[in-house]
Amino acid sequence: MNRPDQPTHPLPMTDTEAAAEARRIIADAYRPAPEMPTAYRDDTPLPAYGNTPPVVQPGTPPMSQRAVDAGRLMLTGGLATVPPGLVAIGLLIASEHADPTVIGMICAAPAAVAVPVLAIARLLRRATGVVPDVHHHHYNGPVRHETTITHTRGLIARTHNELD
Repeated sequence: MNRPDQPTHPLPMTDTEAAAEARRIIADAYRPAPEMPTAYRDDTPLPAYGNTPPVVQPGTPPMSQRAVDAGRLMLTGGLATVPPGLVAIGLLIASEHADPTVIGMICAAPAAVAVPVLAIARLLRRATGVVPDVHHHHYNGPVRHETTITHTRGLIARTHNELD
């Protein structure tokens, strides 16, 4: 706020005063800045132990590497659903109405593509076990032949080894 004894608008400068002020401003602009450090490293040794408990830092909470990987996989999987949703919104806006048939086709499209692909993959997995591999071995001299059959199944895998 201005004091009553100060004018609200400065008085105009003469040409010599303006030139002197311009020289002062230019000289200040080109004067080197005082040397001030932009960073400081404290090299004093830290105590080996203390009475202060550890503090959780901002950011990703402390977890095992497996948990971090799973969390990031879930985040990227969730993020992958955004583009199809935006496409669906764009189609609904372009069609100028939310028709239940169109919504059903948009929602069923990923499942309609995924179900046959998964069925074919399952069929191919079953087909590889139907035809056994044929091996022809030719040996010269005494030979001891052992066959190990391993079956691993399930989400929590159990391995059963059969020796002939």
